[in-house]
Amino acid sequence: MDRLKHFQSLIDQSAIQSAVTPNGGIYLMKLSFGTPPVDYMAVADTGSDLIWIQCVPCLQPQCYPQGSPPFDPQASSTYKKIPCDSDSCQALPRYRCSIDANDCQYSYSYGDKSFTKGILSTDTLTFDDANGQKTAFPTSIFGCGHNNQGKFRSPSAGLVGLGGGPLSLVSQISTQIDNRFSYCLVPRSASSSSKLLFGQEAIISRPGAVSTPLVTKTPQTFYYLSLEGVSIGDKTAQAGSSQGNIIIDSGTTLTYLESSFYSSLETIVKDAIGVDPVKDPSGTFSLCYGSETNINVPEMVFHFSGADLRLQPVNTFAKFDDNLVCMLIAPTPSDLPLSIFGNFAQINLQVEYDLEKWTVSFVPTDCTNQ
Repeated sequence: MDRLKHFQSLIDQSAIQSAVTPNGGIYLMKLSFGTPPVDYMAVADTGSDLIWIQCVPCLQPQCYPQGSPPFDPQASSTYKKIPCDSDSCQALPRYRCSIDANDCQYSYSYGDKSFTKGILSTDTLTFDDANGQKTAFPTSIFGCGHNNQGKFRSPSAGLVGLGGGPLSLVSQISTQIDNRFSYCLVPRSASSSSKLLFGQEAIISRPGAVSTPLVTKTPQTFYYLSLEGVSIGDKTAQAGSSQGNIIIDSGTTLTYLESSFYSSLETIVKDAIGVDPVKDPSGTFSLCYGSETNINVPEMVFHFSGADLRLQPVNTFAKFDDNLVCMLIAPTPSDLPLSIFGNFAQINLQVEYDLEKWTVSFVPTDCTNQ
């Protein structure tokens, strides 16, 4: 038992981390699957739970091209399928049992209509640590995806759920990482990567951090925060009801606000910019300006409960198609029942999730120098 404790403490003290790289509107993290370990990049997503990767057999159009061979379970000596009557299988939102083999066949979908279907499995997941060593987590639960469609694209081989539910990576390794992780998202244009940090290394040590409580709601997958309002100068758009009214999500690109809250913010933004907006032909963005007008993007302050978070222009506006500059905040679509603080809004902030104290903290950081 002492020997087991010794190994446990070795894992406890290792500084587990993962390189995080921008890829279009999402961020990819590095990890390895199987024995011997095979490296992959997968979407880092705090808005979902399931870890999954494309697995052999994986034929198009059921699978998307990922730029490297899919994971081959038969090539891993530690791979196992999870039986259908297990707690892990029953923790899935949707599953069915295969008639012949008692396998747990999962079906998991996302807000943008993307989905993955396959076999719930276990294998060793391996991460780098700060000392250039590797830390392995045996019998980690993940989905071996044989039908994965939607907005997934190369070089991502799958997705790592970092949400609050039992199947997420942070829940599975919670005791070894002190219930804590943090990340720093570099701007889209950056050629460098930053780090997703777990455990003691994740603690924000620099001054200027602000913290806001997490709110417990269902589903437990989501990290709910309370956004009371957004200010520009001395004008504030107020949220209707703020208790747990927005989720923080590294896997969603834009920030979405409830429509009347959004409208009052848009009015304040238009007044502050003072130039006539133009229409976005694609219909993606609600507020755009011609890039030749050289607009002055105002600083916005997001008033979370107990935390005033200043967002810079990189967080709130971006240039598209050479001739449009658009706001990265939009009204929630009618089929989306919740507001989302997306990943553009989190660029150049170290964001720490402390799931022991049940808080999220932010501090301005040049993530390219992390």
